[in-house]
Amino acid sequence: MARTPSTMLELGTKAPAFDLPNYNKGTGEDRVSAQDAAGPRGLLVMFICNHCPFVIHVADELARLGHDAKAHGIGVVAICSNDTHKHPADAPVHMTEEAEKRGYTFPYLFDETQEIAKAYKAACTPDFYLFDRDLNLVYRGQLDEARPSTDEPITGKDLRRAINAVIAGESVGTDQKPSMGCNIKWKPGNEPTYFG
Repeated sequence: MARTPSTMLELGTKAPAFDLPNYNKGTGEDRVSAQDAAGPRGLLVMFICNHCPFVIHVADELARLGHDAKAHGIGVVAICSNDTHKHPADAPVHMTEEAEKRGYTFPYLFDETQEIAKAYKAACTPDFYLFDRDLNLVYRGQLDEARPSTDEPITGKDLRRAINAVIAGESVGTDQKPSMGCNIKWKPGNEPTYFG
């Protein structure tokens, strides 16, 4: 299993705008923008997909975390940016099935052009970006230490600690560890220039 780390986008970066189709039919929205998604206390953007073993490993915790964050004023969205021609398991119809199966209560958006992934300098699935109420980036990093190849418990502790700080209006701190996962499946010729 190849492992790709987060690029660790610069803290303080404003949340890049997006307006994407939503394939979680349970949320009732056809399209979702960053402004629509943001809660009164902030916004969590997660780059995930259906087939990645790193995402599958933590998917139930993502569902719980999304529910908990929303209940405390943090808006949550997930975005799939993978090339679905080479990876049909990540196609929108399967995104709908995955959202229902996992009980995701947040929009699950499809970034067909991959331009939003590039705007966030997303590198892997899962990749997490937490913004405060002013939509400034305060956390980008791992969910926790759990990986498919380890016995570490899946708690979401790193991301939950950051979310709790945002809810409390406290500093998140800068000691943040990169997320790790499968690389985003870029379309041929569409690979970003921010690697290496």
